[in-house]
Amino acid sequence: MKSYQKLTTAQPAACQVEEEGAAPVPSGHGKLAPWWVGSGLLVAAVLLSTITVWVLRQVSGGWLGPTPPPKCLLVPESHRFDCYPERRVVVTQELCESRGCCFIQSPPPAEGKQGVPWCFYPPDFPSYTLESLNQTALGMVGLLVRREKAYYPRDIERLRLDVEFETDTRLHIKITDAANPRYEVPLDVPRVMKRAENPIYSLNFSWDPFGVLLQRKATGTVLLNTTVAPLIFADQFLQISTSLPSKFLYGLGEHRGSLVHSLDWNTLTLWARDVSPTESFNLYGAHPFYLLMEEGGSAHGVFLLNSNAVEVALQPAPGLTWRTIGGVLDFYIFLGPDPNMVIQQYQQVIGFPAMPPLWALGFHLCRWGYGSSNETWQNVRAMRNYQIPQDAQWNDIDYMDGYRDFTLDSQKFASLPSLVEDLHKHGQRYVMILDPGISSTSPRGSYWPFDEGLRRGLFLNTTQGQPLIGQVWPGFTAFADFSNPDTHQWWLENLQHFYAHVPFDGLWIDMNEPSNFMDGSEDGCPPGEFDSPPYTPAVLGDSLSAKTVCASAKQKVSVHYNLHNLYGLMEAKATASALIKIRGKRPFVISRSTFPSQGRYSGHWLGDNRSQWKDMCYSIPGLLSFSLFGIPLVGADICGFSGSTSEELCTRWMQLGAFYPFARNHNTQNEKAQDPTAFSPAARTAMKDVLLTRYSLLPFLYTLFHHAHLQGDTVARPLFFEFPQDVATWELDRQFLWGRSLLVTPVLEPGVDSVTGYFPQGTWYDFYTGSSVNSSGEMLKMSAPLEHLNLHIREGSILPTQKPGTTTEVTRANPLRLIVALSSLATAWGDLFWDDGESLDTFEKGNYSYVMFNVTQNIFTSTVLHASTEATKVTIGTLSIFGVQKPPSKVLLNGQEKPFSYLDNQVLTVSDLGMSLSQGFSLQWL
Repeated sequence: MKSYQKLTTAQPAACQVEEEGAAPVPSGHGKLAPWWVGSGLLVAAVLLSTITVWVLRQVSGGWLGPTPPPKCLLVPESHRFDCYPERRVVVTQELCESRGCCFIQSPPPAEGKQGVPWCFYPPDFPSYTLESLNQTALGMVGLLVRREKAYYPRDIERLRLDVEFETDTRLHIKITDAANPRYEVPLDVPRVMKRAENPIYSLNFSWDPFGVLLQRKATGTVLLNTTVAPLIFADQFLQISTSLPSKFLYGLGEHRGSLVHSLDWNTLTLWARDVSPTESFNLYGAHPFYLLMEEGGSAHGVFLLNSNAVEVALQPAPGLTWRTIGGVLDFYIFLGPDPNMVIQQYQQVIGFPAMPPLWALGFHLCRWGYGSSNETWQNVRAMRNYQIPQDAQWNDIDYMDGYRDFTLDSQKFASLPSLVEDLHKHGQRYVMILDPGISSTSPRGSYWPFDEGLRRGLFLNTTQGQPLIGQVWPGFTAFADFSNPDTHQWWLENLQHFYAHVPFDGLWIDMNEPSNFMDGSEDGCPPGEFDSPPYTPAVLGDSLSAKTVCASAKQKVSVHYNLHNLYGLMEAKATASALIKIRGKRPFVISRSTFPSQGRYSGHWLGDNRSQWKDMCYSIPGLLSFSLFGIPLVGADICGFSGSTSEELCTRWMQLGAFYPFARNHNTQNEKAQDPTAFSPAARTAMKDVLLTRYSLLPFLYTLFHHAHLQGDTVARPLFFEFPQDVATWELDRQFLWGRSLLVTPVLEPGVDSVTGYFPQGTWYDFYTGSSVNSSGEMLKMSAPLEHLNLHIREGSILPTQKPGTTTEVTRANPLRLIVALSSLATAWGDLFWDDGESLDTFEKGNYSYVMFNVTQNIFTSTVLHASTEATKVTIGTLSIFGVQKPPSKVLLNGQEKPFSYLDNQVLTVSDLGMSLSQGFSLQWL
């Protein structure tokens, strides 16, 4: 029987084994009034701040300069909102005061930290005034007026405020130029027809200065208070700040770090960039959405619908500042009240994710550097030889002729069509990579993709109207403009031509930030407001064109300055559409760059990680963040992309990666192989076993994706989503759940044979044995030898599983095994969605089966709520019931006595049921 050691220490900080110590976590408070109001908390902070400044002046001999005005000393350090956020500028008192702001020097922060801003807004800094506010059918419309200019050029004096009470749990607030149209994100969002009748929020405004005050009615918690700093709305600098009701803030991707963001003067930049995942850098995608946990366990979310470069500054107040350099301030606020509902409400706006084909949930294998189709084929055969599950074989750019899209290396990859034919005969699939950079140097008439794209005018252009030329893998390249519908047709035609030779099943779209080995173009970027804006957010490289194209590049819909963060989304949309037209089945697309709504078209992998323990650890907050972003089909490169893995690391990573929603082992060139067949028999067996475990759980995983597609449920799920009242779960990111039921506790450190995990209150059952552990909400230490991954089932759950095969096609024909994990009240429930695994819109067309499972009073029932012919092809073979308190005297299947087994660990098993999934039945134990 498994042993558990109860621990009193907290779970170790995520992924910090190589660091000396975690940064101190600032404390917060629940409700924040306008910040100049003299509450006791602020008075105490002001006194402390004033005394600190006075003491520092005495000991520094005056290096802090003259004493600031009293109004500046009134502002406690944690509430100082930055008035001079420009990087690479030494902020002097003269520069600061030229903006009308307060200047107080603070001791320099620790290396790598930002620290308290020296230049910050005084309480009386001029802002907008709410001049008028009128009721509309859906909410309100108001006029905001600024009497004094702010310090960025082309300040907009008159703004329009639109408020729509869209649903009882969703509020829409939009601020834009009252006189002139501005760029807005071309994203389809729902249009409501009537005002919410019973909103769970109350909205008030401060008139002068203008501010939004949003409260949750049930608790009075202030969710937004934008009076904490002035609103600034210039043509290329938009800024609005708010207090936060707690320090537990999530989202704001794409970044690498812990699941909960630090509010210790932390700035997060959203500007799509090709760079290996590194802490503090802006990465491949942009997701201006956050979720925040409130005291008491409620949650809310905020989405800024803006595709320009965005910067989010977090501070210990707790407070947050949005800065963007274009577009409008278009906010959606989601009131939950629990975190699951917040994410569902967010996806009601951006769209629910597509239902993936079943084979997409199998194991994928890839590497850059196979070198030939024959070597690729050898890997496939080796996997089959060892009977290791694999559904898809991939190729990186080495299959191409000169790294040019839609070409095939006729020497090294001549047998690729035969390989793909062989994969299909074995029920497997083929996926290939594509980049958006189209080679521009081939002799005219020899490379149709460029010639035809040029003829139709489908590439990004310079300000002079010529194709912008950068450099990517094939050398000099032009970049497809996916904002142009004509480009989608050209993309389809190119794919059709290639499909005629190599009938691929899915597509991997890479380098679509878009990535450029040059900064801007072969000619650099022209001077001007787009490439050299008045304010540049804290982007890696300190320039909008760093390792991408010029922001001034022209596209069909707008300038690249506005569309950059949408590039990957637009390419994914074109690619998914093309796959549907070519194959007539559900598309499978994996994209590197992403934006809100991308889950409708693609999944995502977390980019070019490294073969290091820290990278494996950081993959968990990465995949959980993308669950929040509505992109459930997500995973990291298992065993790491760059560098060489070790057998121990790869074994542990395969165990974790087997529970990524998207599971792919991928490796770079010139490193040793890391597919399961490359290791010792012991490691290979451990990898095979955990993949078989994944395949056995495919019915459960597929059903989770159905709920994600239908209503926006998460698949990989943070523990606090299921246990929002348990504050101990709010920072956990070394474990995760599949749905509500399955707890995954991987080993993330070298040289250990045990693992520590948190078990929320209740009974949890060992997935493999059915033995139970009762937790009061505590850390437990468990045995974890190299061949073992700890999995636990939550009480009250029923998991549909299946005898695993080496492909999803083989597996789906095998008998089902239902695992029942009884609650303390001896109840449980679960469900199963079943269809043909690949046809389009099966739910929408009614071509599916949906079965509910329930246990109450020692009776298990299977109820078919919707049936299709697919369900007649599979049987339920076994029922395993965990937590049966005493041995039954007999078991009845539909009233007929049935043989059974009962173990000392309270597991009841009934085999050879032979029940068709399409027929309901009951099983009783007495």
